[in-house]
Amino acid sequence: MLGLWLLFGNHSVPIQTDLLAMLPATERHPLAEAAVDRLAHANGDRMVLVVANADDDAAKASARELGKALSREHAFDAVTAELPPFDLDQFVAPYLPYRFSLLSAADRTALTQPAYDPAQALARRLNEPFIAGIGTRLQDDPFGWLQHWLDQQPWSRSPLVPEDDLLTAHQDGLTYVMVIASLRGSSYDDGVQRDALGALDRAWHEASRDHPGSQLLRTGAVFYAAAARAGAERDMHVVGLTSTLGIALLLLWTFRSPRPLLVAFLSTAVGIVSALVATLLLFGQIHLLTLVFGAALLGEAVDYSIQYLCARANAGATWQPQRGVQQVRPALLLALGTSLLGYALLGLVPFPALRQMACFAMVGMTVSCLSVFWLLPVLSAAPARRSLSPQLVKLARGWQQHVMRLAHGRLGLAVLALLLAIAAPGWWRVGHDDDIHLLIAPPAALAQQEARIRAITGLGNGSQFYLVTGTTPELTLQREEALEQRLQSLVDQRQLGGWTGVAGMVPSAQRQRANQAALAPWFASGASMEATLVQAGIKASVANAYLAGWPGDVLKIDAWLSMPLSIPFRYLWMNQGDHSYASLVLPQGQDDVAVLRAAADGLQDVSLVDKPASVSALFGRYRQYASLWLLAALALVGAVFTWRYGRAAPRVLAPPLLGIGLAVAALGYAGQPLTLFHWMALMLVLGVGANYAVFMREGEPHTGHLPGASYASVLLSAVTALLSFGLLGLSTMPALQHFGITLLLGIGITALLAPASLPASEPSP
Repeated sequence: MLGLWLLFGNHSVPIQTDLLAMLPATERHPLAEAAVDRLAHANGDRMVLVVANADDDAAKASARELGKALSREHAFDAVTAELPPFDLDQFVAPYLPYRFSLLSAADRTALTQPAYDPAQALARRLNEPFIAGIGTRLQDDPFGWLQHWLDQQPWSRSPLVPEDDLLTAHQDGLTYVMVIASLRGSSYDDGVQRDALGALDRAWHEASRDHPGSQLLRTGAVFYAAAARAGAERDMHVVGLTSTLGIALLLLWTFRSPRPLLVAFLSTAVGIVSALVATLLLFGQIHLLTLVFGAALLGEAVDYSIQYLCARANAGATWQPQRGVQQVRPALLLALGTSLLGYALLGLVPFPALRQMACFAMVGMTVSCLSVFWLLPVLSAAPARRSLSPQLVKLARGWQQHVMRLAHGRLGLAVLALLLAIAAPGWWRVGHDDDIHLLIAPPAALAQQEARIRAITGLGNGSQFYLVTGTTPELTLQREEALEQRLQSLVDQRQLGGWTGVAGMVPSAQRQRANQAALAPWFASGASMEATLVQAGIKASVANAYLAGWPGDVLKIDAWLSMPLSIPFRYLWMNQGDHSYASLVLPQGQDDVAVLRAAADGLQDVSLVDKPASVSALFGRYRQYASLWLLAALALVGAVFTWRYGRAAPRVLAPPLLGIGLAVAALGYAGQPLTLFHWMALMLVLGVGANYAVFMREGEPHTGHLPGASYASVLLSAVTALLSFGLLGLSTMPALQHFGITLLLGIGITALLAPASLPASEPSP
């Protein structure tokens, strides 16, 4: 009750829907991890919307109405559809003091050629057509050098151009208009998501009503977070409600009384709530994966109370609560130990969501087990009025006898050899796949819309970028320029569409001085340059004012950061203090990691950061380690079983071992490559499967008067686990699908083979 009050008394449970927060730290350089987070959240709390229509007027009218409708909604802090009036000169003016330091590569090369003639450059400038975008005035830039440099800036290269006060692009016979809406809060806040998505639906219904044929493309973290939350809620309903209903019906049928059902669910609820409280106290929030996995944990946590209640039902009128606890305690503690071992190994993986799942499971299982010792004896003091369902006991007895005849008869080794022969081709077919996209797969519709928006707007893929570091801003910019020379070669070879980086907007001081040096011969004689300008028709006063600005200043990073045009790009520059600086360079039009990585080879303190690839590589390494962990876990469980059962330990360990092997073979036959999550599930198959062997071995001596009752309790535990974990196979999250399918196969096979753990001398009427 205290836990429930802490969770729901003052506020809702903080659910983490940020997919990036579920991933582990993979980059060696701490700045790289900070850069990944900065890049992922640079535009995280806003919607990027693109209205499309074949009719130009309809597209623009829809976008205007959408912007007005969104502006009336409280969910948004700011909405940009129609551009506010602005003077283009305000964008150019900050660069004028540095005009002689900013040259395009083509101009810098041309100026160093002997045949270069400033008069020809001046003539071309005078005859240029009117510049519609950000342009310099003739008196400020008569030779067009600054204009050429501005033309190469990101805002000049974008396919989006101002038309009728709207950011517009034309592609494939359609007109696209961009609308940006900034959220009034975090994209990962449940309330913000509901308000923003509801407001967008209302606004788009209103905006598109009078403009048939209009389409709306959308992207932004809020859509992915909302989709992830909706998927998790669906999974919780499917897994939690379905398994709860299935387990309830099964327990009612087995015990033929509602009281054991209520007692079992109370014990499990105490464990689940304790797990939730502990997880929130330790981590401060709960991941979606943990939430859905917690719903599935119901099927395993209820095992302990099932074993106690079965012992009570089997005892009949001779039942005594404390004797019942003494009877089941060894089996439950041994089973708890094997389960905790599996979850502890799960927690060793440096993956935040997995560690949370391990913590949740270990606390929930421990509290559920302890409640059997300290809570259930009080709630179930009186003897059971009814025994276990005769149908279940009869079914269990028949299958137990059949399995034991095969396991201990003359055909036992032949049957084992046959199983291994059937499994061998499946093992041979087993492959591996560590792609991070198999873990968290965003909705296909959202991914397609984001790809279209990137193509329309010219934005790059934010999952791959170069990290350039240095001890000073100047050194960092110089290293970035070395990288950009290679990137330009890729552009010339049509292997790269382009890139966005700080050095392209703020050249290093070394580069700017080289630019001034290239211009110096022409400004050495002020009279000669003035004559050239006057002969071209420029007033002497204008020429003198222009020449008075030579050589001007060098643009520094701090000055650039204070300019209005730097606002959308400031996230590309990082100042961590202590002589630690970094810049991010975003490549565009190339997803081949080999090509991108080759461009940075040999460059000092320049590295390609590919978060999906690095996480996939990490998963690959831990997948390889997982096989060793599984062997280590088998050795530990085997040692415990040897201590408990002596020479019979291999027989007790055989069912979970066969369950693991046959489950892997089935996955091989199904063509499903193994991931880290399959191996983690196999760890749990070992823990849970060992429980069933222990329950059989420890429980059978107490049910000699009721053959099959011990195995009936094992089947009951297995079916409850399958109702929970098996339903994870229907999850929308690929990682949980892998968990569910593997556990369904492994636990199911282990439960069917559990009677083989009994010795041949066991009475079997």
